[in-house]
Amino acid sequence: MPEHIDRGATRHDWSGHRALVIGGSIGGLTTALLLRRLGFDVSVFERTPTALEHRGGGIVLQPDTLRWFAECSEQHPEQVSTSTDYVQYLDGRNGVIHREAAPWSYTSWGTFYRALLADFGTEHYHLGEYAAGFDEDADGVQVRFASGRRERGDLVVFADGISSPSRRRISPKTELTYAGYVGWRGTVPESEVSRETFELLYDSITYSVAPHTHIIVYPIPSPDGGLAVGERLLNYVWYRNVAEGHELDELMTDTRGFATKVSLHPGQVQDRFVDEMRTAAAELLAPAAAEVVLRTEQPYLQAVYDAGAHRMALGRVALIGDAASAARPHAAAGTAKAAANAWALFDALADSGDIAEALAKWEPGQLELGQRLLERVQAMGTRSQVDCTWTPGDPALRFGLYGPGR
Repeated sequence: MPEHIDRGATRHDWSGHRALVIGGSIGGLTTALLLRRLGFDVSVFERTPTALEHRGGGIVLQPDTLRWFAECSEQHPEQVSTSTDYVQYLDGRNGVIHREAAPWSYTSWGTFYRALLADFGTEHYHLGEYAAGFDEDADGVQVRFASGRRERGDLVVFADGISSPSRRRISPKTELTYAGYVGWRGTVPESEVSRETFELLYDSITYSVAPHTHIIVYPIPSPDGGLAVGERLLNYVWYRNVAEGHELDELMTDTRGFATKVSLHPGQVQDRFVDEMRTAAAELLAPAAAEVVLRTEQPYLQAVYDAGAHRMALGRVALIGDAASAARPHAAAGTAKAAANAWALFDALADSGDIAEALAKWEPGQLELGQRLLERVQAMGTRSQVDCTWTPGDPALRFGLYGPGR
């Protein structure tokens, strides 16, 4: 596990140097905040033309993800998260077949994003800027944007997600590999489910497992940041096998007729697929889990991919988070890995006065972290979606970035 900052330790002051962070999501903002803490003049460039705050998916919070708020922010972890005390598995009649004490905290994507952006500010946060390429010379790195904009920095960090165009430049052997299934996602207010379902779900991470599929349900803050029990959202991810090829292509074609590769947002999934998904929920899932799915107004989905980086650094340029290695969600460690990459980068730059040297020292440990996580979640996915050996209560299936339960 990473060590906490020694606030009395001497670290290199990077004042007078500029850093560009490409990607303004949670990993990018965490990186930007930490680089600014080292003295860098930091600018963030996000490809999406509008604010990202209305995205509502859930995040299981691990120590690395929360570390900024635990150590550096005037906002505290309890202000951006909610929690449960148990993990449980339900049978086909809502019977609890396994339950154990396992406290976890959660947030919604929008809640966490707004909190990080509040700390970074919007003056140097630029929307609608797609980084199309870059070149490095002896004096720094120039990034070229599709808008025609050009920016120079002493350090460039790409935190632009699983579809990062710069991964091919830095780690050309890395390819996105489809896992064989998709994750249906959605949320519904706790106040809109039946009393029985609410009482069963409000204080637990809840699993419902069927042959070649499983769903996980847990509470997250409401869109306005509400954290109180009864005022939150119930969030789920339901993994369903879809054959690669025409079946996947058709599913991932949105309501406008545009084919997408990775995700379809709320309102973009064709009605016929939503109808089929709801029918399957009633047939396959525990009634409580099925009710959450059925009451979701606009479910959305993500195709599940693997991507393992062979390189994360090239001179003064770095990849972090899903822009480097993308791991299936089964360990609930995607945002934690991005944060861990950022904190390790902070440490490397704090200990060195040379950016390329710092990145070269930072890279091996982060590659190893990403590879270990990728291997573990691949095994977890195989147990659920292929072998049907996802056993309730098995310690190997616990969340964790560094290992089950860690």
